[in-house]
Amino acid sequence: MRILIVGLSVRAMAESAVHSGYNIIALDAFGDQDLRAAAETRSLLHDYHSPYSPAALYKASRQLSFDSVAYTANLENHPLTLSRIAGGRRIIGNSPKVVRSVRRWSALFSDLRKSGFAVPETIFPKESRRIGSGRRWLVKPLLSGGGYGIAFLPSEILPKNQFMLQEYVPGKPCSASFVANGRECVLLGVTEQLIGMRQFGSHGFRYCGNILPFPEALDPDKCNIVLAQLNRLAANVTRQYGLTGVNGIDFILCDHQVWPIEINPRYSASMELMEKAYGLPVFHLHVQSALEGSLPDFKLEAVVKSGTFFGKAILFAEKEAVAPDTQDWAACGIRDIPASGERLPHGGPVCTVLANRPTYEETLNELVRRARIIKEQIYG
Repeated sequence: MRILIVGLSVRAMAESAVHSGYNIIALDAFGDQDLRAAAETRSLLHDYHSPYSPAALYKASRQLSFDSVAYTANLENHPLTLSRIAGGRRIIGNSPKVVRSVRRWSALFSDLRKSGFAVPETIFPKESRRIGSGRRWLVKPLLSGGGYGIAFLPSEILPKNQFMLQEYVPGKPCSASFVANGRECVLLGVTEQLIGMRQFGSHGFRYCGNILPFPEALDPDKCNIVLAQLNRLAANVTRQYGLTGVNGIDFILCDHQVWPIEINPRYSASMELMEKAYGLPVFHLHVQSALEGSLPDFKLEAVVKSGTFFGKAILFAEKEAVAPDTQDWAACGIRDIPASGERLPHGGPVCTVLANRPTYEETLNELVRRARIIKEQIYG
């Protein structure tokens, strides 16, 4: 079986697939050096000279030979395009129908609230409800991803139809990953998300990385409270929507209370940290659960308090630039590597840095240190 792995950026998922011995072809926006070294690759940038769009991925996929499809962000926002890419072939993971259902925000939040979960108040386009006073509100795109387009609501501006309003919940942005077979699921890991950090060229609510595990994991009582909520939440959405394969939950952790804000029905960026930290063959688990219905005998509670932290950070270009000599970057814990001399557009991703250290603070500091070295190479 030849599998097309497709999405905005597929290096981590493709790397996991290759490590488990799968026959793949990769298609994404960037075609980074380490992806090309790992697998047969096509990219919109290098092979088709096209800017990124889901429609461009579909057009490129028509020139490729494959038997089934596995996908990453942001195709969960484009189920029709996902269906067209598959073209009747088997989709490994959630079907376009399931994706469409779980990304229907109004119904999702209503279902979660009825099931007893803490959900931020959300106002959708064309609803007549008034904005509650005394609270802060976020403007969020209906087609969300990576924190793009999220901002605090200025009191004098109302969002357009492609946006929703969501109550701002102060707390720590986190994510949980799980693997499901449509009926049952297994929690794979919980991370703290890195959001808007200037050290990585990010700003606002823009996602720029993860650290595994979330710091509260080292406190047994706090950890057990949070994991109990996440296990119940993952089980609920698995049964409610028939989720299969690997999935993610974005949530805010506020005083040990989990506030779910997004379900990602596909492989998520944080999952490569679980592969490194816990030795999990994530892509293989994805295939087994989606195609065979089998789930791993894995207990996150037994390993989450191990005391070693694993981090990844995405570095974004702070201005228009050109990649320096990147031939040695892979040996320095760098991934998603651009070609030497490649144009780096302002605001676009440069690369991903990885680090693992005994403490959360040491891990974050090492990510910042490695990012600083790369910026010195790029900007002088």
